[in-house]
Amino acid sequence: MPIVSLITAPGSNALTSDVVEAVKAELHGQNVVWLAQGEAAEFSIDSAAPSIDETKAALSGKGIDLNILPSKNRKKRVLLADMDSTMIGQECIDELAAEAGVGEHVAGITARAMDGALDFDDALRERVALLKGLDRKVVESVWQNRITATPGGATLVATMKANGAYAALVSGGFTEFTDRVSKLLGFDEHRANTLLHDGSRLTGNVADPILGREAKVTALEQIIVSRGLAPDDVLAVGDGANDLGMLDRAGLGVALHAKPSVQAQAQISVNHGDLTALLYLQGYRRSDFVGE
Repeated sequence: MPIVSLITAPGSNALTSDVVEAVKAELHGQNVVWLAQGEAAEFSIDSAAPSIDETKAALSGKGIDLNILPSKNRKKRVLLADMDSTMIGQECIDELAAEAGVGEHVAGITARAMDGALDFDDALRERVALLKGLDRKVVESVWQNRITATPGGATLVATMKANGAYAALVSGGFTEFTDRVSKLLGFDEHRANTLLHDGSRLTGNVADPILGREAKVTALEQIIVSRGLAPDDVLAVGDGANDLGMLDRAGLGVALHAKPSVQAQAQISVNHGDLTALLYLQGYRRSDFVGE
């Protein structure tokens, strides 16, 4: 039987028992399980449940995410995560561009690329070209002063790894940042694009081939083959159009605080919870969390 998942932001207490019972009654559900009081609950429904679009929209207005999940193979054995605006709260190229004095222009290109309005590879090359001449030391400055980890990320990685999962950071961003984020959050590996430089300054070019949408799918395939797993064993999370390939291929593909165009094509959307919501989606209880 499918599972109805109800999750809100930590500390919001928007998810009350009355709300859960009302939704359960509306969807003819049964067997409520609280994964975290006031934050995450779930119940099973009949496979012939009616459309829940209106219910989902109404709950979203109250700060609650509703998703329908299969009941089998919930705890995934691979975490495949995007970096920018997913595991961290920023787009690294936008922050570098701000240091180069072209932040607003580059941010506009980034927004259109993440919404799928521009070809990712072309948009990346265009943005990187605007960084030509930027001192490489700016990367460390941006990392120290502008980049913040998304709440719940370290707990997500630590908990899944403690339960035997493999964690890979796969980004359309740059290795200069994935290396740091990977170490900070405990990922097993990272893949991203390489900014080219002359030793001291950026050349305005990025190494080929560019890691974009197809490369993320390739990373998923390579990882599961190397570990003797299947796509259904993967949880993938991202926010941009270039993540849709891996979100669709994974057994559990989550659009995290993504643009509407991305959410419309993703299996699961999280708009209110933080990254620990991905643990609740797998059936973990808060008492199971590692590293808190």
